[in-house]
Amino acid sequence: MQKKVLIVIPCYNEEVALPLLLQELKQLELPEEYALTTLVVNDCSKDKTVEVARNHHTKVLDLPNNLGIGGAVQSGFKYAKINDFDMAIQLDGDGQHPPCEIIKLLNANAEFGADVVIGSRFLANEGFQSSFMRRMGIKYFYRLNQLLTGNNIYDSTSGFRLLGRKAITIAAENYPDDYPEPESLVIFSRARLKIKEVPVVMSHRLGGTSSIGNFSSVYYCIKVTISMLFSFIRKPQ
Repeated sequence: MQKKVLIVIPCYNEEVALPLLLQELKQLELPEEYALTTLVVNDCSKDKTVEVARNHHTKVLDLPNNLGIGGAVQSGFKYAKINDFDMAIQLDGDGQHPPCEIIKLLNANAEFGADVVIGSRFLANEGFQSSFMRRMGIKYFYRLNQLLTGNNIYDSTSGFRLLGRKAITIAAENYPDDYPEPESLVIFSRARLKIKEVPVVMSHRLGGTSSIGNFSSVYYCIKVTISMLFSFIRKPQ
């Protein structure tokens, strides 16, 4: 029996990068045990994102209000839960996450029985590594995540990740809004889910703008730290 996999692509003004991404997904060849469905979650884009997706015959979840990255991704996970998908893979719409790397996440899920698989830029140090200041921020969140959860996740801000059924159920009901990647790892850890990190090769952004703005700012680090601490002390749902 095939495993149903939903590719969740949160988009806000991604008309430049989206055509190539969707074309690469169509050309992706995976083992027959996986049945892929692609879902573009349009977060009130002001460009031709929806038109591009529909021209490529891709399912579109067209949000009536702008929810931000966390809300857009959670909407995709809700769709995955309602439609009984076995796995959901978050794939950014800006072209940073090559579809050919999806097989690495699927293999880790199959081999280790992981509930959450994180695609990491830093385990093998290949491909796009981001700016120096952003890498410093990511190292800080690695240490914070290690302190709060005991897990060694080197790329805790990576939006390239796979969620199994247990993680989908949790994310559909409780998922962070503003800075979901590092905070959600605390939530998953508190739910005792198995988290695995695997090396992937990422690319430069082809379009759009970063959902986290000025990552290197002290304000950003403080706000995310507070959010992670609240997720740590909050009673699990």
